[in-house]
Amino acid sequence: MARISEYFNLGKTQSELDFVDVFTDRDIRLFIDPYAVSLLPGKWSQDAHGLLMTFFQKVIDSIRSNRAPDARELLSHLSEPEETRLGMTREGSDGAGVGPAQAAAIYQALAKSSAVKHGFLNALEECELMIPGVGQDKISDLSTNIIRSKLIEYTNEQCLLHDIPTQNVAAGAVFSQDSHTWEGVYADLPIVNGASLLMVPKAIVRFRSLYDHQQYYRQFVLNYLRAEALSAGSSLVRALKNGKRVVYKKDLQAEFPCSKEFLFEFSQKRPEVLEDYRESLKRLHAKGQKSLLSTEDQAEVAAALRQSLRNIPVGTDAATQYHRLMIGVVEMVFYPQLIRPVKEREIHQGRKRIDIVMENAASEGIFLRLPNVRRVPCAYVAIECKNYSSDVANPELDQLAGRFSFQKGKVGFLCCRNINNRELFLERCRDTFRDDRGLIVLLDDQVVDELLSLIERHRRDDLDARISELVNQVCLA
Repeated sequence: MARISEYFNLGKTQSELDFVDVFTDRDIRLFIDPYAVSLLPGKWSQDAHGLLMTFFQKVIDSIRSNRAPDARELLSHLSEPEETRLGMTREGSDGAGVGPAQAAAIYQALAKSSAVKHGFLNALEECELMIPGVGQDKISDLSTNIIRSKLIEYTNEQCLLHDIPTQNVAAGAVFSQDSHTWEGVYADLPIVNGASLLMVPKAIVRFRSLYDHQQYYRQFVLNYLRAEALSAGSSLVRALKNGKRVVYKKDLQAEFPCSKEFLFEFSQKRPEVLEDYRESLKRLHAKGQKSLLSTEDQAEVAAALRQSLRNIPVGTDAATQYHRLMIGVVEMVFYPQLIRPVKEREIHQGRKRIDIVMENAASEGIFLRLPNVRRVPCAYVAIECKNYSSDVANPELDQLAGRFSFQKGKVGFLCCRNINNRELFLERCRDTFRDDRGLIVLLDDQVVDELLSLIERHRRDDLDARISELVNQVCLA
């Protein structure tokens, strides 16, 4: 059961990769969660969210306007997305997903739904709460089809980042945001065992989707009904010997059995409960992002990266080796605050290049405070790698600062090996910041070793404080 990283000899663990490191020969039980997509702030995620919302609204509007052929046409192009190797575990990735029969069944479920008829659903993910027969597996497969164009784009970026070979192949139908139609496309995709592969960002997958009708029923609906029964003194209230009045959950479940039709009727009458549930999911989102997708030992991975860094010689001959290692290091250290690393992105009409650019997806911590508190724009964060034997100096700082822009961001990390005169370098960074030319933070071997050491010692939660200290050395001095 080889994984993609092994198939392409990447020499990286899941912690060092932005995409889900799936198996080559079977599906892995993970699901694309459209709600997770909607909460990520970057352009890629928001473009993907726009596709999901446009498609879903188009289908719902067609059904509510009695334009069944239009709705059927939109749903007819959905196919089982075997290219991602995600979903219910199926040997050979040939199980029952969203095919023509399933697409027809989804149409019937939506067309019969009172929630759809009343315009009560806000987004695709809410189908899990109120549409019978539509669960997280089908929602994940639907989402994959709808955002296929963005997954192709992401796959191209990751293949460039990791030097993975691709072939131009038929990539299926993609949904057009402009024409609201499906268009067949060819794309450059990696080939694994004779079949194309679509890579998926690990930031948008979950072991279980955040929207969960059982959780909504047990933790929100039943709790509300219990309080309501106690307040009204209903027949469900029991008096204990000590005089305390209680309502047992089993009695509530017998009186109000869980079904998606019931959840719709309840939510329609008491929309504040559904809104409370939605707000609770927003609070859970950041915690869900931090979950790791593999059972690998983070401490062991961090220790191995520290040793690998020590083993790489300085100088131009080892520049590529150093660059590849640092791609994994920054992914491990900065995720989930920074995601979607892109290699040597061209900017200003291609005149300048940046080694690595990462998208700011922070919902807490220093990368959220920088734009919101310090007013330093950082929608994207630039990361340059210099495997020099001598100190980096003003030319390297000027080079990185010259690549900043208000739209893309004015924060960057300069990765280098050793600094003999650290205070002089920091003073140059301070000058750059004071001149409003951007915030540049030093990541030399000493600092990188410190950050990885925190992970090795099971102190990942301390990373943000240490990175904040590095920022403050420049901003507050």
